[in-house]
Amino acid sequence: MSFLSKDTDAFKRVLHRQDYASWHSQPAANVNTQLVYAVDYLKSTPNPMRLQDIAIVTNTPLDNDVILLEKFKSHDRIQYDPKTDLYSYRHDFNFRNKAALLTEIQRQTRKGGGIPVRALKESWKEAPQAIEELEKEGEVLVTRTVKDGQLRMVFWNEIKPDEESGGIPIEKEFLDLWHQLKVPNDVDLLKALASEGLQATAAETPIPKAPSTKKKGKRSAPRQRQVKITNVHLKGEIDLSRDYHSTTK
Repeated sequence: MSFLSKDTDAFKRVLHRQDYASWHSQPAANVNTQLVYAVDYLKSTPNPMRLQDIAIVTNTPLDNDVILLEKFKSHDRIQYDPKTDLYSYRHDFNFRNKAALLTEIQRQTRKGGGIPVRALKESWKEAPQAIEELEKEGEVLVTRTVKDGQLRMVFWNEIKPDEESGGIPIEKEFLDLWHQLKVPNDVDLLKALASEGLQATAAETPIPKAPSTKKKGKRSAPRQRQVKITNVHLKGEIDLSRDYHSTTK
């Protein structure tokens, strides 16, 4: 048998043993797109799911594509429970009711910061509604967007509006007067301060740079370089600052 025939038979035997389902994988870009679909869906559902159910809902070959499954399992947000054979999404926070939400807000506020409401909503869809209820109860303080007033950040209110917690409720009349105040513009503010014998706090102003007087297209005269005279032994006999030219007759 020739060498060509032997190579052909060997190649056929390799193809016969090959698993085409795993060998013929999707292109890398397509696999990454399918991975995003699967992860995003698991992120949107609060309950763990079977791998086959995720594949059916997302219409992805997650249960038989080896490369896609490997990337899915190694994703830093995917959790797998071998006891139940279920997959779940790992959120930044883990709570499912208003009491647990308040506990998480208190924990983060004690660390010195608030929590973005968007991150809380990803963990629990009912979080914005619960935050608004906690705000009315005086348990939390929130910041809102200027454009549409949407919830932005939430903080734990350590001083409640009651005497037992160190504070007292503010009368509505005072709140209305406070919100009706308008900050004057810079010119009117300076006039108001001057009328009261006051002045604005002086801030350090940068020293303005002098405008450049150089004109384009013209070069400045080169500076004359200082020459250090080293022949000190000739001092008094020859004027070294002069150029001597030989005179031709």
